[in-house]
Amino acid sequence: MALIEVEHITKIFGPDPKSALALVKQGMGKDELLAETGHTLGLHDVSLSIKKGEIFVIMGLSGSGKSTLIRHFNRLIDPTDGHIVVDGTDIIGLNMHDLGEFRRRRMSMVFQRFGLMPHRTVMENVGYGLEVRGMKRRERDEHAQRWIDAVGLSGFEHQYPSQLSGGMQQRVGLARALATDAEVLLMDEAFSALDPLIRSQMQDQLISLQAELNKTIVFITHDLDEALRIGDRIAILKDGRLSQVGTPPEILLQPADDYVRAFVRDVNRARVLTVDVIMNAPQYRITEENLERALSDMRRRGAEYGYAVEGDAYRGFVTQDAVQAALDEPNGTKTIWDVAEDLPVLKEDDRLEVALPTTLAAEYPVAVVDNEGRLRGVVSSDGMSDVLTPPEEEDGDEEKPVERA
Repeated sequence: MALIEVEHITKIFGPDPKSALALVKQGMGKDELLAETGHTLGLHDVSLSIKKGEIFVIMGLSGSGKSTLIRHFNRLIDPTDGHIVVDGTDIIGLNMHDLGEFRRRRMSMVFQRFGLMPHRTVMENVGYGLEVRGMKRRERDEHAQRWIDAVGLSGFEHQYPSQLSGGMQQRVGLARALATDAEVLLMDEAFSALDPLIRSQMQDQLISLQAELNKTIVFITHDLDEALRIGDRIAILKDGRLSQVGTPPEILLQPADDYVRAFVRDVNRARVLTVDVIMNAPQYRITEENLERALSDMRRRGAEYGYAVEGDAYRGFVTQDAVQAALDEPNGTKTIWDVAEDLPVLKEDDRLEVALPTTLAAEYPVAVVDNEGRLRGVVSSDGMSDVLTPPEEEDGDEEKPVERA
């Protein structure tokens, strides 16, 4: 279910954007518009649909329009053309009073440079949005304390921002945004000013908090690795235009154009993709307990091997030879469950870099099970290789690598 609809947003910066808009609609490009009119095309006809409860990442290089776009969501910037609809309300039509209420109650924002008030303590910064709403001091502090604890800052309640590291200051900013209990969290390059290790820790914390809170998060970044790590879906902007929207696997495996293809070329797919993306249905499931009937069915289907399933539970790997050997034993009383081999299995959410050694060592496709032990699919070494090896560029058609910001 979509919570936010971005409908044909165009933003033009300059003294007379409406007249410039007419030129853009007639087909004038960004460079020509700037050269002839002195206006800058920040966004051009961008439409997005953001689902409730997802982390939606908007990414691109410097000048792509990503920060311009997110500032439309709470109308820090008004569009030249188009609409932003949040939960059925067109916020472009809100008057200043209603817009203020919308900002206080429906959306919170976390900034790149923390945006903390230096003269206020951690407790006072986190509770600021609640203070603006008129919440009493005792209740406000109790509420703020919950989020201070949630982001790992217990014991720092009475410190000032200048006494905290950059990572701790950003945790204060995150706690402040969460404290208002807003449904939508806007994060504009929120982690980009942090050192790599602290940045990774903040990404982990955001993912962990989101699993508990199920907020709708719009996250801006120029870092593709960050986008792929935290995003449920990703929108890629180039020069104010939307290049592609998709899940991380879709962006990596089905790039929409040469720009996206060049952007993702150097990504370590094994660290991003999970087993569920590449698994296939098992060629043959064995559900028959009786050895003779199981062997007969395998021969009839031409299946040299299969995956034994009892009810919902995966029981192991079975070959024709193993079944025949069991039947050849004198006075044999075995069932198919006795014959099934307990070989290594993979989980659906295993990263490919974790699954790769098991897959390469296996003679047959490896079973994939869910957390309840049910057979979900299989992964072969050939399938793994196909996904981890990007297709060769055609001669003369090679795209220059994108320089990351």
